[in-house]
Amino acid sequence: MKKFTLLLKMCLFLFLCVVFMAFTPVFSFDEQVNYIQKLLSSHYDNTSGPLSVDRYELNVTNTGFCRYKRHFTTGKVEYFSFNLLKFKDLDYYGTDKSGDLFLRTKSDDVIVQTYNDKDEGDVDSMATYMVIPLKNMEPQDLSDLHEKLIKLSTQRFAQK
Repeated sequence: MKKFTLLLKMCLFLFLCVVFMAFTPVFSFDEQVNYIQKLLSSHYDNTSGPLSVDRYELNVTNTGFCRYKRHFTTGKVEYFSFNLLKFKDLDYYGTDKSGDLFLRTKSDDVIVQTYNDKDEGDVDSMATYMVIPLKNMEPQDLSDLHEKLIKLSTQRFAQK
């Protein structure tokens, strides 16, 4: 009888585990990337920063990179990129109307490249953070973004 009771308890426990796992939300890597891309693009503030910025490109790729490129009217191009594996933390300086999002990495992991700069020429360097100007950013959006970036960095680390 004790064996039967033990077996019954084990089966019940396994059944409950399966039921709980079935109702937990599972977000795929691509869904999280799309969410981050949409959030950053919809809140990007193109009126902030240097007035000579002609256009910008802001991408979070499904290969795990965050890329930000600014094209200036003078022809100068600034390019920032880092792998989400290296993401450490984010800071937001400003108000809910406008501010700067600092995406910080573990060390000098942000690639910074400047092209067609008439004053300093082409420059390649490394940095510990990337700054993105944002507007209309609510605290809940920031905490969702932070959560998704942490999940992405740990998922990519687990896949490697």
